[in-house]
Amino acid sequence: MMDQTQRKPDKPIATVEHVTEHLSDADLNDLCDATDAAVEGGGGFGWVNLPSREILERYWQGVVTAPTRELFVARLDHVICGTTQLVLPPSNNEAQAHMVQLTTNFVAPWARGHGLARTLLEKVEEWAIQQGYGVINLDVRESMEAAVQLYETLGYEKIGTHPYAVKLDGKAVKSIYYYKLINSKIFE
Repeated sequence: MMDQTQRKPDKPIATVEHVTEHLSDADLNDLCDATDAAVEGGGGFGWVNLPSREILERYWQGVVTAPTRELFVARLDHVICGTTQLVLPPSNNEAQAHMVQLTTNFVAPWARGHGLARTLLEKVEEWAIQQGYGVINLDVRESMEAAVQLYETLGYEKIGTHPYAVKLDGKAVKSIYYYKLINSKIFE
C-alpha cells in the first residue's frame, strides 16, 4: 500500500468560461489579482505600472457591461487567473462586420503551464464562429515570445509589424500584427 506522502497530488482543475453577466465580488477580486500579476510580469495589455485597485475594478466592470466586448476568463482551481476579450465591430461598419479583435489575452505567471492560454484562444474562436464571425485580428509585443509562438502554432498569420506600437521605459517596442481566418464559409 502506498504511503499518503508518496501519492501524486491531484491535477489542478483548469477551465475557461464566457462571462455574460456581472462579476461576483470574489471573481472581481481574482481578476484584479491576476491583472496585477500580469502587469508585474510584463504582460499588462497596455499597463506598464500597476493601476490602483479602484481603477482595475472599474475597468473590469466596464468590460462586462460593454455591448461591444466579450470577456472570457481562465480559472485554475476555480480562481480566475487569465482573460481574453473580443472587441466586436461597430454596427455601422458593414464592410468589416465579419472581423473581431482579440485583446487583453493573458494568463497570470503563477497559473502558466496548464494549457489555459491555448484553451482561452480555442474557446474564443469557437464562440466567434458560432456568432458568425470569420476573422480574428490581434497584435502582440514582439518581446512576448511565448505568446507569439502560441499564436503561430494555432494558425495565426503574421501580416506586419509596427516598430513604434509600444513605449516601455522610454524605448520603442515592436508589435506584430496577426489575423486568423476562422470561418471561410462567410465568403462563399
